[in-house]
Formats: sequence, C-alpha cells, structure tokens
Amino acid sequence: MATVTEHYGAHLAPIYLWMAGGMEAALSAGATDLAPLLPGSGLAVDLGAGFGMHSIPMARGGYQVIAVDSSSLLLQTLRDHSRDLRIQTLQSDLLDFRNWVKEPAQLIVCMGDTLTHLQSLGEIQRLCEAVARALAPTGTFMATFRDYTVPAKAERRFIPVRSDADRILTCFLEESREHIDVHDIVHERDGAQWNLKVSSYRKLRLAPAEIERALRAQGLMTELSPGPRGMLRVVAKR
Repeated sequence: MATVTEHYGAHLAPIYLWMAGGMEAALSAGATDLAPLLPGSGLAVDLGAGFGMHSIPMARGGYQVIAVDSSSLLLQTLRDHSRDLRIQTLQSDLLDFRNWVKEPAQLIVCMGDTLTHLQSLGEIQRLCEAVARALAPTGTFMATFRDYTVPAKAERRFIPVRSDADRILTCFLEESREHIDVHDIVHERDGAQWNLKVSSYRKLRLAPAEIERALRAQGLMTELSPGPRGMLRVVAKR
C-alpha cells in the first residue's frame, strides 16, 4: 500500500484538476467554501493546497498566501494559474509548515479531506499545536474533513468520483481499524483499449470530537458544522 505522498504523486496528482471539474469550477467552489472569510488581509496559509482551489481565491480576496503541498506537479499547476497573485508555493509535509512561516497568520486553512491524510491522533495533535502557534491573536483556522467513524457498508463502499468519454475514476473504501483503506481505481481509454490503474492508501478515521478536543487543548474555541460536498467544517479561533 502506498503512502499518502506516493499515492498522490504517482496516481492522483496527474488527474486531480480533472477530478475537480476543471480550474474554473474548482475556483468557484473554493471561493464559496471561503466566503465567510473573504475579503481579508495579512498572511494566509493553505495546508494541502494542491492546484490552488483555495489559495487562489484567498489571494484574490486580499491575502498574502503560503501554499503548502507535497506534490510538485500540483504546485506547478497552481503557479501556472496565479502568476499575478501574491502566492508563495512550498513543497513540504504539512506537519512541517511552521519551519517556513515566520510571521503570525490571520488565516490557516486545511480544506478538502486533507486532515484525514494524517495517520494518527498524535499527528492531528501536532498539527493543531503548530496551527495554534502560527495563528495571529485574531486569526482563524478552518478545516473540512470526512467522518469515517461509521464506515460505509456493502455497495455504498463504491463511490463514482467522475467519468467522461475517456476516463472513469471510482473509489472503493475498506474499513481497517483506526483507518479507512482507500482504493482509487482509474480506467483510461487509449484508442479502442481501456487501461486500468489502481493505487491504495490510508485515511484516518477522525472523529469530529477528536479534532475539536485537539484544538481546544491549544486554547482555541471551536465550532463544528456541516461543510461542503458531504464533509464537516471546523472553525477555530482564540
């Protein structure tokens, strides 16, 4: 089974923008996700920035952005679409972001299902500590994530992600104690032939109460609510 970095680097990164429906659709969704926090000013940090779904709307909304991701391919896509914006890209493990963030951040986001890419509650606690240390006194942390504590059963474990005439992406979920094993199955057309690519990695079964507990342990007040695209949203402030 691949690590998260290996899985995204070799399997999902080349099709990630396609998965999101293209850049225009992704940026529109990203701006909607962040609407309560836009416009703004000061430093913003995007953890798991990918191709810029949220970094670009934050920069357009007035923030100076540090975009952190492990994929060089996705960060290059971000740069290609944001040459006139104040965005610094950083290829790094998100747990290490404070090594490069030297001033207090007004906004830190960790969107999509990035939180569950961490592999233990210990790593969740480390991230929350780093976030609390990096936030300005009036700063905000926002994250979205999927609740896998009650795993899907039977045919609901098969999730059609996206398809078109030349590519089909299906996700299969398999319970594994404190994790969910995620199998991403890609069929791609090559002329008259279909080729199959499969890669698997693990996501953390992160209980909503655990992320709130980890943030509150760092002196942050939290609010949990339904988020976009079937996820939960947690917002934390001092």
